[in-house]
Amino acid sequence: MSLLLKKVCELLMAELNLDKKLTKSIGDLRTELTMMHGVVRWIGEVPPEQLDGQVRLWARQVREISYDMEDAVDAYLVRVADGEPEAAKQNRRLSESLKRAARLFTKGRALHQIAGAVEEAQGRGKSLSDLRQKYGGLKLHGAGEGCAAIDPRLTALYVEVAKLVSVDKARDELSELLLSSSGGSMQQQQQLRTVSVFGFGGLGKTTLARAVYESIREQFDCAAFVSVSRNPNITKIFRKLLFELDREQYSDINDLDRDDVQLIDELRSFLQSRRYLIVIDDLWDENVWKFIKCVLYENNLSSRIITTTRKINVSKACCSSGDDKIYEMKRLSDDDSKKLLYTRIFTHENNCPHELKQVSTDILKKCDGVPLAIITIASLLAGNNNRPIKTKDQWHNLLNSIGRGLTVGEGVDDMQKILSFSYYDLPPHLKTCLLYLSIFPEDYEIERDRLIWRWIAEDFVQCENNWDNLFEVGESYFNELINRSMVEPVGIDFEGRAQACRVHDMMLDFILSLSKEENFITIIDDSEHRTSWQHKNDNKIRRLAIQNT
Repeated sequence: MSLLLKKVCELLMAELNLDKKLTKSIGDLRTELTMMHGVVRWIGEVPPEQLDGQVRLWARQVREISYDMEDAVDAYLVRVADGEPEAAKQNRRLSESLKRAARLFTKGRALHQIAGAVEEAQGRGKSLSDLRQKYGGLKLHGAGEGCAAIDPRLTALYVEVAKLVSVDKARDELSELLLSSSGGSMQQQQQLRTVSVFGFGGLGKTTLARAVYESIREQFDCAAFVSVSRNPNITKIFRKLLFELDREQYSDINDLDRDDVQLIDELRSFLQSRRYLIVIDDLWDENVWKFIKCVLYENNLSSRIITTTRKINVSKACCSSGDDKIYEMKRLSDDDSKKLLYTRIFTHENNCPHELKQVSTDILKKCDGVPLAIITIASLLAGNNNRPIKTKDQWHNLLNSIGRGLTVGEGVDDMQKILSFSYYDLPPHLKTCLLYLSIFPEDYEIERDRLIWRWIAEDFVQCENNWDNLFEVGESYFNELINRSMVEPVGIDFEGRAQACRVHDMMLDFILSLSKEENFITIIDDSEHRTSWQHKNDNKIRRLAIQNT
């Protein structure tokens, strides 16, 4: 809706000799849209499942008004603000008088159409405002207010290492980076060292950090494992650190009245003479790291820090000294992927029936070595005391649904919640650019320049200054999505620039479900599932992609 507000302002400032009544109507509409925009933007920061049903319906209708009005403004600006119609430009034999008459006719018709669109949008906006008041203001809170949603990543903190696949090698590699004394002087070995674990959601960063923490913590005088998350409370983080470092001494830390400065001083004093191991898990912001770094006393006692993050710029910020290292999470190999899937479903990797081996291989290709994706799929296929293992046809149905926004069932919600943490951390313009990627088929290599020009054509790329280059700004959007691990880079050139990107099937599932919620993109292909989905959609088609037909 911010894009629509910009266009309405452009319409008012274009000096197009609008009728005074129409100018006032557009100004009133801008005021109404501005108020709605504030609410819709707030709603856009909250996952749909956390919103009251009435709020979701209201927001959906507001979006439809904004889509309709944006189409009308675009049509008017193209037909009128550009002056001469394209058809008249091409007809060189038409006399100047006929050209002027054609332009006047076109402008008159366009003015009539924009006036009608503004009047209709005002009426629909007023109806929505009245509806909101009628039902008690449609209070903007999640359906579960007062009952915080459970973070699905909590299970990673308490999973048994013995049940993990391929964690031993990664644990040994990370431990080596932390504890290795080769190639450096004694002084270098004693310096504070940070290893930042980087990778997108679902690769097992928290699980690995916990495994390493448990395996080496006894080598340190004190240790702490603290999760930060997207919207951290620094004071609570400092209190949690103190409690984890010495639970007996700081058992009442939450009851003490201390500000951040006092807590920092307390932490530095405690760490000053101790060799410590601290894990800062799920770090999202460089500025938060700067605050946390204040307490990490450099005491030359070979203390060690582990951070985990989905953002490469945060990893780089954590590794500011020469001895610090970035550890990039790797995907599971094909063999380890099979071992994880078969163990989860059949209790042993050798127990998979022959008739399911090929379809399981095809499913694992879509999971692409991401542990969380494999575990999620396994939860859909596995049996339990009340339910047998899925049939071969059901395995094939699941295979065909992955990457189409149709995967549902136990475990999928947790997968999507984990992905949603990255999505809702994006600024509004990057959310829009990411949703646009749902227009491409699964496993499609999206060429960088083509994508950027399409973003520009959609008016998604916004320059803060008049002298900014649209393509360069669009390229910064592309790079930011890669840096945030939202898309996978393809074809890295000698300058380190990705020539294309690819969307992981599980991420594609996630953004397709959001696109459906916001009526952002409609996709029709030759699958029975997608065509039936389209027939059930009563909204107008805003962007249409036809695939595999």
